[in-house]
Amino acid sequence: MHDLLDPAKNPVTFAVPFFVLSILLELAALKWLDHDDNVTGYALQDARTSILMGAGSLVTSLTLKVASFFVFVWMYDHLALFHLPTDTWWSWVVMLAAVDLAYYWQHRFVHRARVGWAAHQAHHSSEYMNFATALRQKWNPWFDFFFWLPLPILGVAPWAIYFAFGINLIYQFFVHTETIRKLPRPVELVFNTPSHHRVHHGSDPEYLDKNYAGILIIWDRMFGTFQPEVQRPTYGLTHPVGTYHLLRLQYGDYVDLWRDVRAAARWRDRIGYLFRPPGWTPQLRDSDRPTVGL
Repeated sequence: MHDLLDPAKNPVTFAVPFFVLSILLELAALKWLDHDDNVTGYALQDARTSILMGAGSLVTSLTLKVASFFVFVWMYDHLALFHLPTDTWWSWVVMLAAVDLAYYWQHRFVHRARVGWAAHQAHHSSEYMNFATALRQKWNPWFDFFFWLPLPILGVAPWAIYFAFGINLIYQFFVHTETIRKLPRPVELVFNTPSHHRVHHGSDPEYLDKNYAGILIIWDRMFGTFQPEVQRPTYGLTHPVGTYHLLRLQYGDYVDLWRDVRAAARWRDRIGYLFRPPGWTPQLRDSDRPTVGL
């Protein structure tokens, strides 16, 4: 637990100076280098909101780590089929890939189930695509726990889960940019890239619910959720929130969800509001359909 709470053991801690440097370099590139004029760039209030949301997520993610730590340790000690070594290169390749696959399914869930989307939509609320947007993280990461549960059973040490996920987050920071168009084809084939992730942040119909990858885009190619970038995306939500208020951005969708659940007449509809995709509404029952010509 001491190591878990030690910032020096978190790879994200060492990445923070590179995050700041990257934002400064991106600002300089947008100002002084030739680039496509059709880019979103930066807006001060939007970037400030993203950075504050990122700072808040450090607290909630640490809370999740502490809450899940003892569960994962017990599972690792009593249920694991075997223990992967943590001192070989191949085991780290396996663990990084396993965490990345778990991230793919977690990410897909929070897009396709409204109770998950209520937490995740905060990350997509910006209409800008830049390195600051990468810091616009949710304060409600609780669903991560359920998708990490298989990992200690498969022999991934609990501390290695957190470390590998930190590497995953660091990688994802660098795909939030419009200053990099396309990378070499082999890279685009295997890895998540800025081009792939711009699609993910698009609110255009053809881009919705695509490219859930963290590091490896091969998961999207395998499971039918890949979409190449064919036109510049329109960033943000399909129904913009129109606010920079942190609590509204983080918890406003929970309020709307609770109202719909409370107003639903049947338990089936309440469950539908929770676990059906965003925008789902109950179908009218036959007895509710208006009669015509009477």
